This record gives sequence, structure tokens and C-alpha cells, in this order.
Amino acid sequence: MTEASLDLGEEVRAPSLAEDPALGLPRREKMEILFAVMLGLFLGALDQTIVGTALPKIVTQLSGNDWYVWVVTMYLLTSTISVPFWGKLSDLYGRKPMFMIGIGIFLVGSALSGLSQNMPMLIAFRGIQGIGAGSLFPVALAVIGDLFTPAERGKYQGLFGAVFGVSSLIGPALGGFLTDTISWHWIFYVNIPIGIVSLFFIARLLPTVKRANASRTFDFLGAGVFTVAISFLLIGLTNKQTGDWTDPTVGGFLLIALVGVAVFAFVESRAAEPIVPLALFRIRTYTSSILATFFVSFGFFGAIIFLPRWFQFVEGQSATQSGYATLPLLVGLIGGSIASGLIVSRTGRYKWLTVGAVGLMAFGLFLMSGIRADTPLPVLWTWMFITGLGIGPTLATFTIIVQNAVPFHELGVATSNLTFFRQIGGSIGLAIAGTLFGTEFARQIPLQLTANGVPAQFVAQFQGGGSGFDLGKISGVGDLGTAILALVPAPFQDAVRPIIPNIVLGIHQAFSLGVAQTFLIGVGASLVGVVFAATMHEVPLRKTFGAHPPKAADHTPPALAPSAPIDPAGAAD
Repeated sequence: MTEASLDLGEEVRAPSLAEDPALGLPRREKMEILFAVMLGLFLGALDQTIVGTALPKIVTQLSGNDWYVWVVTMYLLTSTISVPFWGKLSDLYGRKPMFMIGIGIFLVGSALSGLSQNMPMLIAFRGIQGIGAGSLFPVALAVIGDLFTPAERGKYQGLFGAVFGVSSLIGPALGGFLTDTISWHWIFYVNIPIGIVSLFFIARLLPTVKRANASRTFDFLGAGVFTVAISFLLIGLTNKQTGDWTDPTVGGFLLIALVGVAVFAFVESRAAEPIVPLALFRIRTYTSSILATFFVSFGFFGAIIFLPRWFQFVEGQSATQSGYATLPLLVGLIGGSIASGLIVSRTGRYKWLTVGAVGLMAFGLFLMSGIRADTPLPVLWTWMFITGLGIGPTLATFTIIVQNAVPFHELGVATSNLTFFRQIGGSIGLAIAGTLFGTEFARQIPLQLTANGVPAQFVAQFQGGGSGFDLGKISGVGDLGTAILALVPAPFQDAVRPIIPNIVLGIHQAFSLGVAQTFLIGVGASLVGVVFAATMHEVPLRKTFGAHPPKAADHTPPALAPSAPIDPAGAAD
């Protein structure tokens, strides 16, 4: 072979997977893929907001009030459990096939959910939909990691928070419109055209790259143990909404989950291709980010879920109106997410930006813990905006940090672990916040009624014991005074009517103090998140795709060799 032919061979040599996971795609095609990925993210985010608006009508038409909670629980269960599996499979077999399969399963589940004729069918099909949804967030974010170097990703990862914000704005209105004007079935059918567009661009443009030297042996034992453990965890947390921590289906299930997690860790330590590589947790930056994300989600999701309820109960707004009442929070979240991504991309620094963002979130939640029945809405909107500014950067930067800290060949599983801990943190936070809210609400009612001049004999009716008024009957949207009066026997209504305003004010204040407790637990969780964020080792953002060499301070595992070949079967057509 001549020297010229050697030079020519060097000139046309395809880049390796470690050198360029995007295989030299031009910027325009990268932007088109990014658009398709954002549509995939939007599918999952929209489903979380559009279904809630329609659920009351769905339950009424399908006569399934006793099954109500399982429509949400089944989707949460399958989408959460499947997240690590999709991340691992995308590392082994490539992002493109896994993302397309995930979207396909999601669309099939959506179509079947729309065709449901009874509640068991809907619950089963929502489970299928959730399996597909489990791929949307981790694989989409891993695709962004493939397309752009860590130094570039900030400009695009910030869109992650923006997608959630936009879906939160569109979801309630679209769900209400489709349910009221066409049919609730269309809240599921609407996913299909969006998904088809996303699939078209992904199939046409996204290269299929995968590890050429990876074992194709899937860790079925680890998958089984993980599924059992997390199933008991999530079902136990769901049962906590109606039971006590000491109930066998609550505390007992959670204990089984803890044992299952310990067994899973043992199995993974001996697996050839573990679903969750335990070696990643030796990387300080990775572990700090995972734990910080867990506590941020714990504080955020556990508390913010009660904001719409406050607007409905205290302000008397409809479900759709209460969704739009959270607009200041979403504006802050979107702005904080996009701005932080741009800052990280331009400066290459992220540690203290992240610490400051989580600290700002804690401050915002502390302000919101001052919520009362008479809190002026402009004041509350300001508090919400500040909280959103703090939350936004956490949605963008932690993904950049984690992907920058791990070797490229484990990017998918690392991203999926981050998504998993975000969802689990929110689920646990919601269960604990719900318990605190219920306890404080019940405790404050007699105190606030007495403080507002309600006679002691009437206050006693709100203290439970079987003979009192059922608070569940007066906690819905509508005229609270009328609802209370309807619970009073007819001969006594004239005597009670003059003090109805005092009763309403007392209950509104008790409800507000209960909500304030959920924000306080959010403050505590956020401060723990600040500590973990502050302990991370700031690894400089790479301007190439290759991983960092090992560092003693960070215990980073060896990088994928730059000469690692692309699997010919996985090359783009």
C-alpha cells in the first residue's frame, strides 16, 4: 500500500463512537433531531398534565370511582420502573431503536387507552403507555448527550425545563377543551400525531450507534428484583394516601421494598452487565448530583402539588383555572432553566450556580410557607416566581453534570438513573407532604374556628369521632358555605347561618396552614440538596466526547478508548 493510499485512508476514516457519537451530522440535521427529541419529551410531559383534567369525567362515564387512583398509579408504576431498563438498553443497542420502540409503545398504549370501555381496560392500557413513557425522558436526554459535547449541552438541556413548563400551560386547557367539546378519548388520541412526527425525524436522521464490544446479556435477575422492590415501594406510597404508616399495605410494603433494594444491590454487584452499575457511585460528582436531585424533587414535588389545591379550595377556582394560577411559578422555572443552560454553556462553570439555584428554591419555599387564607395574590405570585427561578436550573444543570462526569459508554444508564431518582424523590416527598398536610389541617380546624368566634359546641362537630361533619364532603371546589350549611339539620340552619362566614374563614385558614407545612418540609429537603450540591467535584466541561482521565479526587473510571470501533451494524444508513 502506498503512502498516498495511507493518507487517503486516514482522511476518510470514520470517526469512532468515542470521538463523535453523532457521526459528523451537520448542525441543521442536529437541530431537526433536537426538535424530534423535544416532541418526544413533550409527549411524556403533556400526558402528565392533560389526563388529570379529564379523570373526573372518565371515572363518571366508566363508573369506576373505586378504581380512580389506579389510573394514575399504574402509569406511575410502569413508567418509573422501566426508566433504568431503557437507559441500559440504549447503551447496549443504541439510542435510535430504543427511543423509537419506546415512543411506539407509548403510542400503542395511548390508542388503546382511548379505546377503553371500562376501568380495568383503561388501567391495563395506561400501564402499557407508562412502559413507553419510561423511555421518553432518559433516552431523549441521552440523545442530546450524543449530539452535543458537554460544553455545548447547556444551550439545549435548558429546553428540558421549558418543555415541562409549556406542557403545564397547554395540558389543562387542552384536556378540558377535548373532554368538554369532543370526548375524553381524545386526550389519548392527541398523542398519536405528535408521536408520528417525532418518529419520522428520528427514523430519517438519527444515527444508530452502539458499543461494539458490549455484552448483549441482559441482567434479567436484577430486572426482576428491581421490579418487585420498586413496585412495593410505589404501591406502599400510594396506599399511604388513604392509610397509616403502620398499615401492612403501607409500612409492610415499604419494608419489603427496602429489603428488595438491598437484594438488588447485591445482585448488581455480581452482574456482568448491571442495570445500575454500582461503580458509578464511586464518582463523587455523579453521586452528589443524584442525591441532590433526589432531595430537590422531594422538596419540590411534595409541596408544589398542593398549590393548585389551595387555589381551588381557598380561592374557589376550577381545576383549569388553578392550573393557570401557577403561571408565575412556570415562568420562573422556564426562565431559570433556559438561562442557567446558557450560563453553563458560556462559562463552563456549574457548581456554585447549582448550589445557588437550590438555595434560591429553599428561600422561595420558605416564603411560601407564610401562605395564609388572606395572602394577597400578587405577593404569592412573587413567591412562586422566586421558587420557580430556583427550580429551573436544577432541571437543566444536573443532567449536564452527570453526563459530563461519566464515561460515554455509560451515558444512557447514568441519565436514566438521574431521571429515576428524580421521580422516586417526588413520590416519597408527596407521600410525606400529604401526611403532614392532613395532620396539620385536622389539628388547625378547631383552633382556627375558635379563633374566629365559632361557638364551642359547633367546633366539636369538626373534630371527628364519627358524629361530626365529614371534612371530605366540604373539601371540594364550590361554595364552601353552602356545603357546610347542607350538613346542618334543617331545624338548626337558621341559627347557624349567621356564623357561616366565620366557619368558612376558619377552615380556609386551617387549610392554608396545612399547605404551609408542606412547604416547610420542602425547605428542609432543599437545604439537604444544597449540602450535596456543594460537595460535588466540579469537573471541567469537555469540548469533546471523550471521557476524562481518572482523577483521584473524583474516582472517575477509565474512559472508553478513543479507538473503540463503531459496530458496523449500528452505523447510519
